[in-house]
Amino acid sequence: MTQGQYVAAAYGVVFVFVLVYVAIIAAKLTRLQRETAELLEFARVRAAAERRDVAPAIEAHGGA
Repeated sequence: MTQGQYVAAAYGVVFVFVLVYVAIIAAKLTRLQRETAELLEFARVRAAAERRDVAPAIEAHGGA
């Protein structure tokens, strides 16, 4: 092999590693976004449930 072929092979290997790294990070980011959306929805449902439970208690004590 010539020096140019070694350099091309080295660049190819580095390119493949960078490509794999970016794919892994993209998969983690996608999963993190999905989990964040699920937590946000859970928080919204919980807050709505708490508002429903608190509203009658406020009305029973003469309002706010």
